[in-house]
Amino acid sequence: MESAFTGKEVYQEEFDPRGYLDLYYDPKSGLLVTDGTLDLTLRKLHETFFVRGVKGETMIDIGHGPAIYQDLSACESFKEIIGADYTDHGREYYERSLRNEPGTFDWTTVIQFVCDLEGNGKTVEEKREKLKHTVKKTIKCDVTKSNPMAPLVLPKVDCLLTIGCLECACKDHDTYRNVLKNIASLLKVGGHFIISEILNCTSYLSGGKRFSCLTLTEDFLKSAITDTGFFIVDWEVITRKYDKDKFSLCDHDSTAFVLARKVKDV
Repeated sequence: MESAFTGKEVYQEEFDPRGYLDLYYDPKSGLLVTDGTLDLTLRKLHETFFVRGVKGETMIDIGHGPAIYQDLSACESFKEIIGADYTDHGREYYERSLRNEPGTFDWTTVIQFVCDLEGNGKTVEEKREKLKHTVKKTIKCDVTKSNPMAPLVLPKVDCLLTIGCLECACKDHDTYRNVLKNIASLLKVGGHFIISEILNCTSYLSGGKRFSCLTLTEDFLKSAITDTGFFIVDWEVITRKYDKDKFSLCDHDSTAFVLARKVKDV
């Protein structure tokens, strides 16, 4: 199922935010719901912020696209979240979802799940408001640039989060290593890096178009992260059972969740 590299221009022109969310996150049929990936990610994010106590002033969510679920736990641990994504429509849909505008994807089930994990009695609407007020801004981000936020120069932050982004943004392993260095430059020494990637994937389908994925293995991902000046604090992998129809949509065989701490600049 390999396909030609679909770079940032293709995403800017052809990626359909709502079609992607419906296919992968629908509460009953979404691929990442039925294969357990979303559940793992939400539980690990809760563990990261509420059990391990990762917190600080500012977190950047890199490559969020149209999804908001990845920030639901983080908004309780950081005073400010900055959304950062390359595509204009990704940032626009993210902002509309934060406002819970009519017609946007319904995250109610996911928000309730996170509220139940936290167990503090917060309602779905209270969580929505907390997230909306914690995400202070969204900015354009190109991870292939040495300063991904150029022309802006931001103060270094306490935490970086990127979920299912970098394997789509990189055409080869050398690019991936360079991209890690680029985004690591945004983080303070001692700060935390949260990354979740699908493994051994070549491509995925969305909106009737096939998008390329850089094939990542556990060994490569571990070495790329540690070589960028990080110490791995937590590592967990969930595997998928083979299903012909589901693998035709996205052929990854597992998902890795990683929490790392930056120990030096590289």
